[in-house]
Amino acid sequence: MAETPFQQETRQSRRYLPIAEHGLIGDLRSVALVGSDGTIDWYCSPSFDAPSVFAALLDAERGGRFELAASVPAHTKQFYFPDTNVLITRFFTEEGVGEVQDFMPVGTDHPGEEGRHRLIRRVVCVRGTVPFRAFVAPRFGYGADPHTLREEEGLLLFDAGERALTLTATVAMECDGRDARAEFKLGEGESAVFALDQAGGEIAPRGCAHAEAEHEFNATVDYWRRWLAQSRYRGRWREMVHRSALTLKLLTYAPTGAIVAAPTTSLPEQLGGERNWDYRYVWVRDAAFAVYALLRLGFTGEAEAFMRFLTTHISPGDGAVEGPLQIMYGIDGRAELPESELPHLEGYLGSAPVRVGNAAAPQLQLDIYGALIDSIYLYDKWAQPISSAQWDDVCHLVSWVCDHWDQPDEGVWETRGGRKNFLYSRLMCWVAIERAIRLANRRGLPADLPRWRRSRDDIYRRIMDRGWSEQRGAFTQCEDSDVLDASLLMMPLAKFIAPTDPKWLSTLDALTEDLVSDSLVYRYDPEASPDGLRGDEGTFSICSFWYVEALVRAGRVDEARLAFEKMLTYANHLGLYAEEIGRTGEQQGNFPQAFTHLALISAAFNLDKALG
Repeated sequence: MAETPFQQETRQSRRYLPIAEHGLIGDLRSVALVGSDGTIDWYCSPSFDAPSVFAALLDAERGGRFELAASVPAHTKQFYFPDTNVLITRFFTEEGVGEVQDFMPVGTDHPGEEGRHRLIRRVVCVRGTVPFRAFVAPRFGYGADPHTLREEEGLLLFDAGERALTLTATVAMECDGRDARAEFKLGEGESAVFALDQAGGEIAPRGCAHAEAEHEFNATVDYWRRWLAQSRYRGRWREMVHRSALTLKLLTYAPTGAIVAAPTTSLPEQLGGERNWDYRYVWVRDAAFAVYALLRLGFTGEAEAFMRFLTTHISPGDGAVEGPLQIMYGIDGRAELPESELPHLEGYLGSAPVRVGNAAAPQLQLDIYGALIDSIYLYDKWAQPISSAQWDDVCHLVSWVCDHWDQPDEGVWETRGGRKNFLYSRLMCWVAIERAIRLANRRGLPADLPRWRRSRDDIYRRIMDRGWSEQRGAFTQCEDSDVLDASLLMMPLAKFIAPTDPKWLSTLDALTEDLVSDSLVYRYDPEASPDGLRGDEGTFSICSFWYVEALVRAGRVDEARLAFEKMLTYANHLGLYAEEIGRTGEQQGNFPQAFTHLALISAAFNLDKALG
């Protein structure tokens, strides 16, 4: 008898942890997702956008994984070592309690090893005795590249030709030519260490014994605590805000200063749908918003690094067909991000396709100029003055915006249903010009101010005349339409309109009625506004935090606080969020998402300020 759809879904769910059942570790070059069962099921080496080594999250059979768990029935809990990105997974058994400490050292104090990338897993028995099992099964090249396994100089070498990893362990490992496994028991106070290193190049293989693991653990804890100590936030939601800041930091690529939108690819926005995208790249918009959030907290170093990324790796006009900037770039600044599908991977919970690369890169999205120039304006105001060369780049961008702001585009949500006259795109073009005018006036910098002011005012009038629907009593998604869009929540946040303006309050009420569900906010209604893609999606978490901030600015502080507190209940057990939240509260989409965490920081900051 054939399986029913319910039986198929149940069978699949046993093979995949929920997206929310993961924690994140990283070394500012790449990250790993560690499940609450102790399995690493996502890891790309040596960088965010490199082919995966472990990808069981996208195919339980072919993706590869690193299991490390109690070998007897146990219940587990995860938490972060306080004020760090060191992840602890605890196993509670009948005979004792054990824990796995997962971390990736940031940098190195070993001369000549600046390029080393390590993933260290230290197992400790803290009470009684606990038997453990380990299973290391890498699958290189998104599970497509074969490899061999051999012992070499006391290390296990997983060799896939161009890519190779070494494993050192303080317990005996059994090998079968491809995978390694171990069964061992620890008594109270005893520990075992597993270290996975990138091999090849000029880096000599090196083991990781107990003393070195202890040193690396302490150094990693110290790094994260020193970094977090720079935060100026002392508000009510300090733990959640600081967890979001630590997450944003994990999404930065230290060699260039790039900030990725998310560290994963193809986690579905809807199970069985086609909204599966690769987010391991630098969206100009997302990174600029992240700079704003980190500057708010006092982290000027990350803002400075991103400005360096812009000036070093991106020249206005290079590689961009639709304007002086693309909407996204590789972490090394490359403009070509060809999109392809990996048909040999079944996708998370069987939700294909699995994609690498992103075909949205050459889209025209006019809003990116406002996000970028706003972050430059704030960097100049809160961190340090921009250089003359950077100002020349700003002038070039603003001049282009003055000439092209009235074009239809694909919009902030990267729809694939054709270009439209999106109101949010107009709004952010206004922001681009308005912030540049402010910067020029404050610094006395040379600028074609009469032309800039004319364009700024033309955009304002256009939005007021054609972006307002008398029938809906609201501003709308596109010019001359009646469809609502949550991106409009940015109108008072960007200081385009007074947060108590009657037109805005009417819009806020309309958005609440149409797009808000128990504090959660949908981006738009795909049926009312076709976006060229099949299926539905969950609520969009950045919009939910924008909604909180809009309520605050409108003076509805009690409503805002309730919405914010509700939103916090949708975080996972570690305070992490994916891109979207499903109908029953599950995390959907790539995880964790920079967009969500930067919006949480901004909402918490402004709500706390309003509460006094």
